[in-house]
Amino acid sequence: MITVAQARAALSDLIAPLPSQEVDLVDAAGRVLAREMQAQRDQPPFAASSMDGYAVKSAEVELHAMFKVIGEAAAGHRFEAPVGAGQAVRIFTGAPIPEGTDFVVIQEDVSRTGDLITITDEPGTKTNIRPAGGDFTVGTVVSAPRILAPQDIALLASMNIARVPVTRKPVIAILATGDELVMPGETPGPDQIIASNSFGLKAMVERLGATARLLPIARDTLSSLRTAFDLASSADLIVTIGGASVGDHDLVAQATADLGMERAFYKVAMRPGKPLMAGRLNGAAMVGLPGNPVSAMVCGHIFLAPMIRTMLGLGTELPSLRAATLDSPLAQNGPREHYMRAVVADGKVTAFDNQDSSLLTILSQANALLVREPNDPTLAAGASVNYLPL
Repeated sequence: MITVAQARAALSDLIAPLPSQEVDLVDAAGRVLAREMQAQRDQPPFAASSMDGYAVKSAEVELHAMFKVIGEAAAGHRFEAPVGAGQAVRIFTGAPIPEGTDFVVIQEDVSRTGDLITITDEPGTKTNIRPAGGDFTVGTVVSAPRILAPQDIALLASMNIARVPVTRKPVIAILATGDELVMPGETPGPDQIIASNSFGLKAMVERLGATARLLPIARDTLSSLRTAFDLASSADLIVTIGGASVGDHDLVAQATADLGMERAFYKVAMRPGKPLMAGRLNGAAMVGLPGNPVSAMVCGHIFLAPMIRTMLGLGTELPSLRAATLDSPLAQNGPREHYMRAVVADGKVTAFDNQDSSLLTILSQANALLVREPNDPTLAAGASVNYLPL
């Protein structure tokens, strides 16, 4: 068996960042920006009013001062003529500041009679003007790589960028194996169960930015497995679930060996998830996950997530481990690294008593994986421990 760190390093060697493609900005949310982009214009492109009011010369602004209103400026419609002494322009939020003015008296501080206004309340010193380029200027950079959030899309749009380069989405083929499995909605036989891992892993990899392809369940025959692997041939990463152990009905290892897989490793010193297999099959990376539901999902978090991030150009690191105080004592850990389902609340972490790798109900309730090193000693309540957020 190899360590978790060694397994992750070996998996990293199986994949590489994918090429980029251009997409319309309207389709870019959630994608990974592949290279930095630069603003094509200043924002705002002119000095603009930040309030509704009257544009005047700041040197003339004082309580009880009077001005003659000579025109109006609105967003998209500037006042074209220069403004002289004693004159004002009615202005609305977003409108360009008229030539000759450098102060906007807000309308609440003014009384108006016909074309005359009087400053009736103390106007203060704030000019109520947004300077040209106050947000960004030509050449301002949006750095990459980054997952484009809604606010990034808004920024790129305001920079007048209509198409952006994004990393191609990795295609992940997900293949569940086993005569005991049927799809959700079907009627299982007396010795069958519902295939759940495929759906959980599909949701996980798509949340990470990949495209998931659910393949038909492969039966416990070499011919069925070979057909399934043919269907997965165009994927960037093939993920099998179950059948990677050493029992008489665990045929994934034999089927992939027959198809020429270059195996990178088999078995990892971790709980849950020991029977993990990986290698390269027909040019694509392949990971064989355990069939136990929790084992498959935990391995997805620990191993598949960094692989997908690497293919997207985001690096290989998991989210940083966080520290919390243990709410109740834990017995000594065994020789394998243990990822325990747990709940973190108010700075304290509580591991579930039953860590059986078949219990999806507990995984569904968990918001963290408490990480224990091999042979970690008994821990008392109040000890500081590390966890991975889910």
